[in-house]
Amino acid sequence: LVRKQQRLGEMLYRLSADLVLIIHLAFVLFVALGGLLVLRRPRLMWLHLPAVVWGALSEFLGVFCPLTPLETMLRKLGGGTGYEGDFIGHYITAVIYPSGLTRGIQIALGFGALLLNMAIYGYWLLRKRRSRHRA
Repeated sequence: LVRKQQRLGEMLYRLSADLVLIIHLAFVLFVALGGLLVLRRPRLMWLHLPAVVWGALSEFLGVFCPLTPLETMLRKLGGGTGYEGDFIGHYITAVIYPSGLTRGIQIALGFGALLLNMAIYGYWLLRKRRSRHRA
């Protein structure tokens, strides 16, 4: 009975770690592509802009997102090994750049997120301005 409870606990930790991973990935996608949602729902801008600032600053400064150590801790509690480094380096960059994450790549990712979102917001502002001139 004790062993079953222990396995259930480990399974819950692993599921929790997976949930944190999914939330983390959703946040990264929201930072990168959330401007497209703002085109449809402008009120999301008030959530998206702080997310972009956090995402870009964390890349520029090399700051780990608090979700990374949380996921690692949950994986270890679930009987796994966890991982070193940050989310981008472990999951995203490992797929895109097999040689690993460097500071230069981190900074480029931060600029990429900023530039992409600046283009989307610029388009949104241009579209808004045109609709005002037509009215």
